[in-house]
Amino acid sequence: MNGKKEEFRNEEAILDIQDRPTFTHWLVLSIQHLFTMFGATVLVPLLVGINPSIALFSSGVGTLVYILCTKAKIPAYLGSSFAFVGTMQVLMKVDGYPAIGQGAIAAGLVYVIVSLVIGRFGSEWVDSLLPPVVVGPIIIVIGLSLATTAANDAMMNNSHYDLKYFGVALFTLIITIIFNMFLKGFASMIPVLLGIVCGYICAVLAGIVDFQSVEAAKWFSLPAFNVMFVNYDFKLYPGAILAMAPIAFVTMTEHMGHVMVLNKLTKRNFFKKPGLHRTLFGDGLSSIIAGFAGGPPTTSYGENIGVLAMTKVHSVWVLGGAAIFAVLFSFVGKVSALIQSIPTPVIGGISFLLFGMIASNGLRILVDNKVDYELKRNLIITAVILVIGIGGTYLQIGQFQLTSIALATIFGIVANLVLPEKANSER
Repeated sequence: MNGKKEEFRNEEAILDIQDRPTFTHWLVLSIQHLFTMFGATVLVPLLVGINPSIALFSSGVGTLVYILCTKAKIPAYLGSSFAFVGTMQVLMKVDGYPAIGQGAIAAGLVYVIVSLVIGRFGSEWVDSLLPPVVVGPIIIVIGLSLATTAANDAMMNNSHYDLKYFGVALFTLIITIIFNMFLKGFASMIPVLLGIVCGYICAVLAGIVDFQSVEAAKWFSLPAFNVMFVNYDFKLYPGAILAMAPIAFVTMTEHMGHVMVLNKLTKRNFFKKPGLHRTLFGDGLSSIIAGFAGGPPTTSYGENIGVLAMTKVHSVWVLGGAAIFAVLFSFVGKVSALIQSIPTPVIGGISFLLFGMIASNGLRILVDNKVDYELKRNLIITAVILVIGIGGTYLQIGQFQLTSIALATIFGIVANLVLPEKANSER
């Protein structure tokens, strides 16, 4: 006995947070996470008009910074944030990337400031504001709000329905389920990667993979850095700062939702250890770095949480490895182009399972905590959160948009605080 308190280990995990896999396993497991997040992380810069290579670089560096800030205690991956897309598209047309960069830095600074306040005054309020009856439905919303994205990826070829696309998506989904249910040993930890590879081969045979970008890409190429203060004469864009900074308060609710999912998966409370202030600080610092380098703001990724839930591999070493590969691949043009050539139906087929896994963990919270739906307040809170969140309801005021997840979270929190424990008819 050395007198030290034994570190908690989640026995349900195949690899828990601090478990270090062998080198070969580490390599394969990390690439699985990289492939899973690649489509969405690259899509954001493509929608805005930013070179995808810098988004890949920013997500890798940002994730490593996040792991450092959270003392390597949280298995999370940061990728490009969709919450800022609409605003960034407008800013790109009017002022170009310099305005977006300043907006990303401002949004990151909001995170940092809030983290410092929480670090000073504590985060005990989280438990009272977010009881299981609120947390469970929010997590369900986080998963199911992405259902339309998964379905569109699986079915739609540009703007029209494509049966061939849907066939590839269904094959990818079914083969991934088979891998997940029947494989043993190390293979049982990489069903997503195997599913993507098999889905990609199916897509090649179906003739829906375009290799032109891979052929044209160079083996070595620098990411498209747009470094603040270096690539252009500095000019302040207060409009961009005012447009993007408030959105940080929206993404914070999504950030806390993802942390809640990770709490459930890993059987820990990251709000207390390492602390909400550290998770917010790491996320904010990642966006600041992205803004200086030339990428979009970053956020934690639901796709990677889905992989954690499915594989039960929670090792922070694996997430860190994925981040390192993201940085390396941002310099290898052909590898980036090859991953980018993975067609949307393959991603859609995988997403059916990953997003559903997230939603299922929300349902599990309600069951495990025996939330009583004989009480009208619990029915009302859950109903409001689910319909607003899954329905895609949002609040738009000028360029500021409160997303469906954020709006559902706010309504759930307010309803929980305002509604009495029992309705008059139940007393």
